[in-house]
Amino acid sequence: MSIKTDRIGSNLVKEISYIIMTEIKDHDIRFVTITDCKVTSDLSYAKVYYTVLDDTRKKEIAEALKNASGFIRKQLFDRVDMRNIPTLDFIYDESIEYGNKIEKIIEKIHDDHTL
Repeated sequence: MSIKTDRIGSNLVKEISYIIMTEIKDHDIRFVTITDCKVTSDLSYAKVYYTVLDDTRKKEIAEALKNASGFIRKQLFDRVDMRNIPTLDFIYDESIEYGNKIEKIIEKIHDDHTL
């Protein structure tokens, strides 16, 4: 990644988070946290990584984000100084779940070792 695409990705994370928090009317999307955004070098495509508080509703939230992506792009066009807003692809970020799993394994090893 270049500095330019990293900077644009960081800006998109901030703006998409703000749009979701303040402008989206769908209550399913309200508790989504945008964790990262990877933009292609030609700035035509962006993978937006997100997490949710309620893991049981991943599918509904994924569908709601897919449906809201057009609205989010329109809002980004008004907020971000870019000629073209990239196509947004929302991807569930599993890194937090993976980190929690590793942490539990380490705690278990530590507890077993102290006995």
